Amino acid sequence: MKFTAFERALQGTGASRRLRITGRTPGIVYGGVDAALMIELDHNALFHAIKKEAFHASILEMELAGNVHKVLLRNLQMHPFKQQILHIDFQRVEATTRMTIKVPVHFSGEENSPAVKTENCLVNHVVTELTVSCFPADIPEFIAVDLSAMKKGAPLHVKDITLPKGVKFVAKGQVNPVLASVTAIVEEAPAEEAPAADGKDAKGGKAAAGKAAAGKAAPAAKPAAKK
Repeated sequence: MKFTAFERALQGTGASRRLRITGRTPGIVYGGVDAALMIELDHNALFHAIKKEAFHASILEMELAGNVHKVLLRNLQMHPFKQQILHIDFQRVEATTRMTIKVPVHFSGEENSPAVKTENCLVNHVVTELTVSCFPADIPEFIAVDLSAMKKGAPLHVKDITLPKGVKFVAKGQVNPVLASVTAIVEEAPAEEAPAADGKDAKGGKAAAGKAAAGKAAPAAKPAAKK
């Protein structure tokens, strides 16, 4: 993926602020034997580029002053609430230097797994990217993970998959993190019927009322008058 950059003459907070007002984004290119290089990029073109997955996880070709430099995106600083890129960092790529990079994970096949088809479960994607180490020529665009063998009670870990040739997983806190897990679907019990508002059941409500009326004692007869 290619993009165009321009050399940046002025530095500092004030210069960067004025640069953003003109529709440019300040940046830096570092790494390798050369000194760090201050650059600027067209903000609109850059904003559209960062929406593409390849811009974040592949070697980029940066055209600068008629020369093409191979770089990797290393940091992207966004405005807290505006759709604006405040600053961007790139690292030079050297063919003989092993690099550490985050690569997106693409899942597939879960709809064909026993967990989904026969065990009434849901498959959860726990991670969206993995940190790996490899030479620039071996950087994968993404890591494909097949979930068609997922079963109830058996999560999928990093060590359960085969990474592309030349690619090694970089553990950061977890040696063997979970990639996908399985959750059983809990079915809710049917709700019980609520009693009628007047306390009568649906069947024989009138009969119950009739019996209640019949059960009331009749008024006692008055004694006969003495002659």
